[in-house]
Amino acid sequence: MDRASKEELVAELRQSFTSAGVVVVTHYRGLTVAESTQLRIGMRDVGASFKVTKNTLARLALQGTAFEGIIPLFNGPTAIAVSSDPVAAAKATMKFAKTNEKLVVLGGGIIGQTLDANGIKALADLPSLDELRGKLIGVLQAPASRIVGVLQAPGGQLARVLKAYAEKDQAA
Repeated sequence: MDRASKEELVAELRQSFTSAGVVVVTHYRGLTVAESTQLRIGMRDVGASFKVTKNTLARLALQGTAFEGIIPLFNGPTAIAVSSDPVAAAKATMKFAKTNEKLVVLGGGIIGQTLDANGIKALADLPSLDELRGKLIGVLQAPASRIVGVLQAPGGQLARVLKAYAEKDQAA
């Protein structure tokens, strides 16, 4: 690889690090091409990416970014999972790592904070941004539906009372 392509790769990695919400660093030794492809597809489905990196180039790209604290993790055959959603890459990585022990999560970081493997696991257990948005909408809509239920209750009770009087009159 010549110097110009290395500089281009460092610039590309730096761009992905600056726009990322989370970076997960893994060892991928022993993954077959099919398993690697399956992992990449899983990452793409949640809006994340998975890249095999050269350690020296990744260390250069990380300098001066919010993820500078994860530089020591880049030893051995490393690959990174990156996403703008602070939970997506961690979820997809941990999901794949549960079914395939060849993928070892070393750690990673969210903007400004370094996490070990247990921190990434805890991050993966959090609900995703879309799930949180859905819960927030549910919480916001709940009071409105309760108000509608309270307003409808007297009308329903009145209708049942009138129906009971009508049935009583018909029986008599």
